[in-house]
Amino acid sequence: MTRRTRSVALTATAVAIALGAAACGGSSSTTGSAPAKGGTLTILDDADFDHLDPQRAYTTEASSMDYEIVRTLTGWQETGSQPKLVGDLATDTGTSSEGATVWTFHLRHGVKWQDGTEVTAQDVKYGIERAFSPDINGGPPYASQWLVGGASYKGPYKGQQLDSIGTPDKYTLVFHLDQPVADFDETTAMTGWSAVPKAHDTGSTYDTHVWSDGPYMIKSYTKNKELVLVRNKNWSRSDDPIREQNVDEMDVKVGQDQAAIDQQIKSDAGTAQTSITQTPIAGSDLTTIAGDPSLKSRYYKIPAPGINYMAINTNRVKDIKVREAIEYAVDKTTVRGAFGGSAYGDYATTMLAPGINGHKNFDLYASSPAGDLTKAKALMKQAGDPKLTMSLAVENIPTHEHFADAVKTALAKIGVTVNISPIDKSSYFSTIDNVKNQYDLTWGDWIADWPNASTVLPTLFDGRQIKKLPQSNQDLSYLNDPKVNAQIDRIGRMTDIGRRNAAYGALDEQILKDAAVVPLMYMNFSDLGGSKIGGVIDDTIMAEPSLVHVYIKH
Repeated sequence: MTRRTRSVALTATAVAIALGAAACGGSSSTTGSAPAKGGTLTILDDADFDHLDPQRAYTTEASSMDYEIVRTLTGWQETGSQPKLVGDLATDTGTSSEGATVWTFHLRHGVKWQDGTEVTAQDVKYGIERAFSPDINGGPPYASQWLVGGASYKGPYKGQQLDSIGTPDKYTLVFHLDQPVADFDETTAMTGWSAVPKAHDTGSTYDTHVWSDGPYMIKSYTKNKELVLVRNKNWSRSDDPIREQNVDEMDVKVGQDQAAIDQQIKSDAGTAQTSITQTPIAGSDLTTIAGDPSLKSRYYKIPAPGINYMAINTNRVKDIKVREAIEYAVDKTTVRGAFGGSAYGDYATTMLAPGINGHKNFDLYASSPAGDLTKAKALMKQAGDPKLTMSLAVENIPTHEHFADAVKTALAKIGVTVNISPIDKSSYFSTIDNVKNQYDLTWGDWIADWPNASTVLPTLFDGRQIKKLPQSNQDLSYLNDPKVNAQIDRIGRMTDIGRRNAAYGALDEQILKDAAVVPLMYMNFSDLGGSKIGGVIDDTIMAEPSLVHVYIKH
């Protein structure tokens, strides 16, 4: 999943591996005295969500925001030292049978929609089914990959149902999978597995009409301007093991420059005291804010196993010598500087980040993060010294402008002219994921949906999805290597975890040998909040400051 700069679900073990210790920063628990009630929390983001429709949300900001509005079958409690998977809409984390190809969940009785009607198994089934419609694109691919019949199902809008989702009664769901999935209960913690009432589904416009069974509901939503959430009076804390309902209102304002947001919250004046940002601190501000001891209690630095990278379109940049030259030419020191320096994260040489099962240490290209210009020029000479012009897709924000300039400067040294293509941040991923919009080079980032290589390499490099998911293709390298595809299938059938992890490490190395992608940095996630905000959790699941227990200090 991407973090505009997608969502994470971490097992407790993997979190401990990834973080080593509790994340540093302004995390505040809700233990001890009861949190204060009332007040308005202001959330300042530099751009709107790609999608708020839970079946289409696939950025961390959108998924985190949706968690206040909708409930998922399972979810993560994060009040302890490590995240714990629990039942959310479901009474528990489900029961597997028939070799983990059948999963059964029982819903809690009495969970209510915002209009007071009860949430049923049929609502969950319908919510999941609608994600198969071509009009409801952009979300995670797992339902279509795993549910029997999912490859050919086109959604419920023409009256068809997916038989592999059974609802024997109003509180029971039975999922039939076409392969064993031992961690299916972690998949169901993603918002794509939430309920949608058929009577209130507005199709492709559901982004602005999401119906609530969570603690907050939409009062108003003006795209690219403001989202206002208010209390859902029919939500009950007694049947929700994850969320609280402390503030009266959440007011999400979007569209300011991130640097301006950073300075406003840093000032801690007026409404800034009750404001927080979900979008990353600007690269120009990160070093200063991270090093300011006076901001320590309000600065959220959340390590998570994610990768910042640049994809090389193998359909357009066909000569592997040219792609290898790009690998050597990119100066990661200037690239990391654009994102905020060492506070942003460590230099990357692999696509599987440390903390992900299957991570393997290797470096196929320059031993120095500054690159190897001599080697890059030699490879271009082997390619015939072509004078190439390439497009580079980035978000239209200052941090990405600096990143693009760094790439442009580096590639100019090997005879490649880079034309920068800035794309509106609020629609960046829906634009680059559409196969109609192809670039030679594309900035991207990815956070494991849960800490297993199966949620990274198959999603980013299985070339068969290019045709299968033309509006939500995550393979930005357009790599469609039959050997890679065959390896993905072979690994997916492995039952021995150790062998499977080792095979994913080898697959990561094979993909890098194709020079289809330049790994740049393993990421930290940094955000800032005001001094009167309490109850914020460093959410290593979403790589966001979690708001499920947030309150305003009076």
